[in-house]
Amino acid sequence: RRYQNVPFHSHPSEAFMDLQWRHIPITRQRSRSVDSVSTTSSRFFDRPAPSPGSPDYVTPHKYPTTDHDYDQLPTFPARPDYSKDGKSISPHTLLAGFDPCPTDANHPASMPIYQTSTFVQPSVSEFGPYDYTRSGNPTRTALETLIGKIEGAYAAFAFSSGMSALMTICHLLKQGDEMIACSDLYGGMHRLLTQVCSRQGITVKFLDTTNLKKLEEFIGATTALVHVESPSNPLMRITDLQGLSQICKKYGTLLSVDSTMMSPILCNPLKLGVDIVMHSATKFLNGHSDVMAGVLCTAQKELAKRLAFLQNAEGTALAPYDCWLILRGMKTMALRVEKQQENAMKVVNLLKKQPLVTKVHYAGQYNTTLKSATKAPSAGFHKRLNNSSDRLDSMTMEGNHKLSMTPQAWDIHCKQARGGGSVISFETGDIKVSQRILDAVRMFKITVSFGSVNSLIEMPCLLSHASIPAEKRTLPADLIRLSIGIEYSGDLLDDLTRAFKLAAIKPEEPPADDVNSDKASVGSGAEDEQK
Repeated sequence: RRYQNVPFHSHPSEAFMDLQWRHIPITRQRSRSVDSVSTTSSRFFDRPAPSPGSPDYVTPHKYPTTDHDYDQLPTFPARPDYSKDGKSISPHTLLAGFDPCPTDANHPASMPIYQTSTFVQPSVSEFGPYDYTRSGNPTRTALETLIGKIEGAYAAFAFSSGMSALMTICHLLKQGDEMIACSDLYGGMHRLLTQVCSRQGITVKFLDTTNLKKLEEFIGATTALVHVESPSNPLMRITDLQGLSQICKKYGTLLSVDSTMMSPILCNPLKLGVDIVMHSATKFLNGHSDVMAGVLCTAQKELAKRLAFLQNAEGTALAPYDCWLILRGMKTMALRVEKQQENAMKVVNLLKKQPLVTKVHYAGQYNTTLKSATKAPSAGFHKRLNNSSDRLDSMTMEGNHKLSMTPQAWDIHCKQARGGGSVISFETGDIKVSQRILDAVRMFKITVSFGSVNSLIEMPCLLSHASIPAEKRTLPADLIRLSIGIEYSGDLLDDLTRAFKLAAIKPEEPPADDVNSDKASVGSGAEDEQK
């Protein structure tokens, strides 16, 4: 009798059933194999069921049925459609204040982890909103709802890795279709396209997507998809997403964008007309290097249905605990991205002054020695980010001639993004010098990936892009990629300054005479000890 709202039952098992079922969230839409039903079932409850027209009433669906195609049913309960959401709210507030489970009777502040593979149904003919975690899970629904809201999507889908999300995009194509991809892109995607998709009868072309006029010439009747990164990984090349989306719509071609480098905090490609946005949630969304995940977002209802079907059919959905980790990480994503970008601006200004650095690739500063931009966009750039008093203005810093970003690319990026991010790459002109820099750093961890709270360093040709055959790479062999973290910027600058000083010292081999002398002196007692 501790539960005042629970009716008296003559048998203990009936009371247990009542407590168990009263916590099922109420939904009003069908799930993959069932229609959601009211939490009230005459089998377990003594109180009357809601009448038609009441807020809690849902028409039960008797399964099996011939009225609906099983494969056409959604794999999850209905979620809000944010594709037409015009409300403006700070990402800081949205991420920190997101309510993951408003229909839970206990209304926990943190999303519970539904660590279960199956969900018990009320009866053989009346099913609840979930049945099997591969098809849908409340923890994953919460994550996908949050991502959908921050991206302004009709629906978002969480996958077991970034590569599984990219593979799902490729599975939208059929044999005989053609796909265009940007020439500078993640090595894993290049491997997927050249060694997997090409064997499935899909033609893949790698083109420079920064030149839209030239790109349009290659779009033909069989071109079903254009896939780009902007900024690209790792050379930070900028593609005009809005302009490219207009071209793709003209030819009825899908456009997918890997926006991992920017995160939803800095860029929302769906609002620029892009069909599918992909994120490696391993990076900025999670931010702590402790989970692998991928995300797909779309603003189109029919495309969302197809992505949901592929996710369920191929079993690539993200596990509940991993969903919970990303939900927790996203609470601080806006703060992390802001601090990482602030640190990155300072690192770029250090790199431009280093004699060993010949070229710097970064989306947050442009080469002022080239033809001036049509207008100075720095005032609107980094909106709500990097607005502290110590922010460095790239327009007045020395060494800008080393920047690869052109004024034209800068203008485009400022129109479609709110910052330059925290990933930087630079060249030294010498592979051995680059290797000595990596060996000399202490604060930066030598590893692949980016977007973590701690700073990372790597040579793409040896790590993240090593899967691309050397003859097909468009990357300089000496290229170094930095992912800037949230550490105190002074420590990062000191570590890099020290590494450049050590890398400038060329190791000298001992003369041949000295080598022979050392060999002859082995075993000479006191002289050996003195040496």
